[in-house]
Amino acid sequence: MNNNKYFIIIFTLLLFCAATVLTIARRGEPEVVKTNLENLPMQIGGYQGEEDSFSQEVYDTLDADLHVYRHYRSEDDKQLSLYLGYYGTAKGGRTGHNPYACLPGAGWGLQKTGTIQVFPSYYPDGVDVNYVIAAKSGINNVMLHWYQAAGSKVLATGLQQNIQRFVGRILHNRNDGAYIQVNALATTEEIPLVKEKVVEFVQIIMEELPQYWPKER
Repeated sequence: MNNNKYFIIIFTLLLFCAATVLTIARRGEPEVVKTNLENLPMQIGGYQGEEDSFSQEVYDTLDADLHVYRHYRSEDDKQLSLYLGYYGTAKGGRTGHNPYACLPGAGWGLQKTGTIQVFPSYYPDGVDVNYVIAAKSGINNVMLHWYQAAGSKVLATGLQQNIQRFVGRILHNRNDGAYIQVNALATTEEIPLVKEKVVEFVQIIMEELPQYWPKER
């Protein structure tokens, strides 16, 4: 009797999965019709932004639908850098970029990794993002990075992103997403203050992102 019950449960789950896959396939894959994230403000939180770019080889490797790479400078001449790579549903909604591999590959030694909470208005209890300190030639790279989806879904890990992509594809027929990082250089003595500035800037960027989220259809 128990074996029959388990068989029925498994068979039902298989039917559900098959029906879900068939439904998604019939809906087709949406295309990005408006990227929009390039319109993030150049003046934000007391900082003035300046566009920058990578080499074409880097862009080819990242293979995003949209790249935003800027340096934001404060009135007291402190600089933060923002990189955002957006991947539409057709590109799987995520990047293969991994700072834990890319930083050492560029000669940065990882000194500290973990997570830290930030508090945008749509996460009043806070949400985790990834925190990294890397060092090279006596300079420290203080970085926060995370994935963002559906405008206001902040995701620290690839597993969280995969779950969100699955749910988003079933409910809304889209599983687009962005990889975002904010970093600044600091001496060892400057790390606590620079970390504070990076966290503040990340919270400001998170407030802006939902308003500029791309459109697909």
